Order: sequence, then structure tokens, then C-alpha cells
Amino acid sequence: MSAETMSEAVEAAIRTRRSVRGFRPDPVPEATVRHLLELAANAPSMTNTQPWRVYVLTGAARKRLCDEIGAAHEKGEHPDFEYPYYPKSWNAPYIDRRRQIGWALYGILGIRKGDYAATKVQHGKNYEFFGAPVGMIFTIDRDLQLGSWLDLGMFLENIMVAARGCGLDTCPQAAFGNYHAIIRRHLSIPENEIIVCGMALGRKDPDEPANALVPPREPVEAFATFLRE
Repeated sequence: MSAETMSEAVEAAIRTRRSVRGFRPDPVPEATVRHLLELAANAPSMTNTQPWRVYVLTGAARKRLCDEIGAAHEKGEHPDFEYPYYPKSWNAPYIDRRRQIGWALYGILGIRKGDYAATKVQHGKNYEFFGAPVGMIFTIDRDLQLGSWLDLGMFLENIMVAARGCGLDTCPQAAFGNYHAIIRRHLSIPENEIIVCGMALGRKDPDEPANALVPPREPVEAFATFLRE
């Protein structure tokens, strides 16, 4: 592969990465998942600490976890995260972008504002990994600080981009953080690890309406400052 072709492939993987909310049930070979994780582990980290931990779920193990979390969600049980994921207060422009993407998604799905039952059903799909055959749960050592969380974020992004390079799709899912107690028990995760998020991995279902959502991105001028002199 020429350097130009490789550059185009990398750009395509980055540009086509989406948070997919509907997957086909086609299995993903374990060898493929291992390959993606091996690639992702090339992410930079503070003094090569490599602070990521991953629990990969398929088959019956995936179903058992999804069933229990799904039942808790259905009962209305929503414990807090183990860490502060959301800001203490929402300010512009972040709250505006959050509302925009929420309204866009529910508009595509035909869910009207105030339809809490339909909203709950849609949110509950998170806990089925949106039908993906592979679910992953990510943790980090409780003693590590913000710098290591940045490193974990780069590892997560590597998985998502590498997945696109293999013709697969993903959805990073903070929603699993609500059910850290259930996850910890199912996966025998030690107390020194914080459950950060989940991620769905598989092949996008082209017939899922939610997958028509293309989040808008701000232009470079909106977030970058160029200093020339």
C-alpha cells in the first residue's frame, strides 16, 4: 500500500466513525477483537503506563450481563456513576449541542418530546449493546489521576478507528457506568478498578433508523487559534 493510499484509508476510518445504535447479530471472530485491541494498545500513555483494562463479552456471558442490567433499567434503578462523568452545571455551547443531538436522534426515531416511555425503551437499548455481538467494558485503576484517563481515551479512540479499518462499527457507552455494581459482580472486577464505560462492536445494521444520524461538527475556526507572529 502506498503512503497516499494509506493516508486515504486512515482519513476514511476517522471520518466514517460513528456512534452506531443498531448492529447486525453477525459474530465477530475473537481473533479480530484481539487484533483491534493489540492495535489500540499502541496509544500513547504517561511514561508507558498503559492504564487500560478491557473485559470482552460475547455469547452467554454478554447475555447474562445485558439481561440483569436491562431488568434493573426496566425497574427504574439508575445508580450514580463511580466518577463525575457529567459537568456540575451545563453551560453554552455544550448544553446547546447536547440538546441538538438529542432532538435530532429522537426526531429520526419518531419519539416526541415528553414521551418518557419511548425514551426509556430507546435508552434501554444501550444495555443490549444495541444488538452488537461483542460488548466491552473498560476500567482504570482507582489510584490513577486525570492524565491516565486521557491516555485511556486515546486507547478507546484507537479501537474505534481501527474497527472502521476492519469494516466494523462501534458505540462508546458511558451509560454502563450507572450499573457498575452489577458489572463488577458479573465480571469479578476488583475494587481497585473504576468501571469507566462500555463499547459495542459489530457490523452496522443499515435498516436501523438511528444510524441515519450524522452529528454536526464545528468548523476548525470555532475551536482552533492560529498564532503566526
